[in-house]
Amino acid sequence: MPLTPLVFWAQRHEELYLRVELTDAQNIDVEVKEKVLEFRAQGHGAKGHDEYSFSLELLQAVGSEVKVRSTQRQVNVTVQKLRPSWWGRLTAHQRKPVFLAPDFDRWIDESDAEMEIQEKERRKTKPPRQQSHFLSNFKTGFLLVYNLVQFLGFSWIFVNMTLRVVLIGQDFLYDTFHSTSDVMFFCQTLASLEVLNAAFGLVKTGVAPTLIQVVGRNFILFVVLGSLEEMQNKPVVFFVFFLWSAIEIFRYPFYMLACLHTQWRLLTWLRYTVWIPLYPLGVLAEAVAVVQSIPIFDETRLFSLPLPNAVGTSIKFSSFLYIYLIVMFVGLFINFKHLSKQRRKRFSAKKKKAHGS
Repeated sequence: MPLTPLVFWAQRHEELYLRVELTDAQNIDVEVKEKVLEFRAQGHGAKGHDEYSFSLELLQAVGSEVKVRSTQRQVNVTVQKLRPSWWGRLTAHQRKPVFLAPDFDRWIDESDAEMEIQEKERRKTKPPRQQSHFLSNFKTGFLLVYNLVQFLGFSWIFVNMTLRVVLIGQDFLYDTFHSTSDVMFFCQTLASLEVLNAAFGLVKTGVAPTLIQVVGRNFILFVVLGSLEEMQNKPVVFFVFFLWSAIEIFRYPFYMLACLHTQWRLLTWLRYTVWIPLYPLGVLAEAVAVVQSIPIFDETRLFSLPLPNAVGTSIKFSSFLYIYLIVMFVGLFINFKHLSKQRRKRFSAKKKKAHGS
């Protein structure tokens, strides 16, 4: 009875990639009939030297032409999609076969794949080499300076707050806003560029997660804290600012090294690990700030929307804040899922490479 090999898959908008873990494969036979792909070969797999085969019912119909490239260690299969599109999964059934797993060596997000397509289009009409080299250097220099400025800004906030709370004690919790807000205003205003960087393809990250984080933080900083003097001397400001800066002092130097096409393993681990506890705590601190601001907005009627006299009332800004609290935790779930996926991809790929696969 034929055995089943380990199969790893990835995709682009126009192609599917399968990597079959089979050493010294012979008599390779791959057939595609509409939505069904069948593979059969002899080789050395997880169960020793034997005949291995599998059949996959794909999510959509694909082209009949299949490219097969065999190496000493594996068999690579490339299948053309009938229509360029991004598949949510490989198989027609939601429950994937036990022998199938993502190929993290080739895996990218849909947004990254779209950027890859845009990059190919740019290459077709790319400017002369000298001009292209200049634009590449300008992009690298711009991102390097941006990340350096943000790193210095958030480092100043983090060190300033840490020293003050050690030297002054808990009294500093009530003075955080007045001692650090100017730099925080500058850094968070500058952070708006990250949305444009993602939108124009300067960085390989999704626009939506970046927009959620930047808009959410700026709303807390400028509206909830900046517009209410009563909020500016509350201890929650310390926790919001401290958690924000604690995340960024690892994120921005990681991006700086990425601009130089290098990395520091410890920094990479910290960048993809410290946010796991800090990011939810930061959102929780933001939620506490919103809850504490609601009675103040009700009392001052700041940002409330007056209605005609016939109605005799107004729409309180606190009503929007209650909705915003729900949106905040939905955004937490979306961003946490996105960042967790990035972390799994990075460390799974590294683990596979470390084991020579």
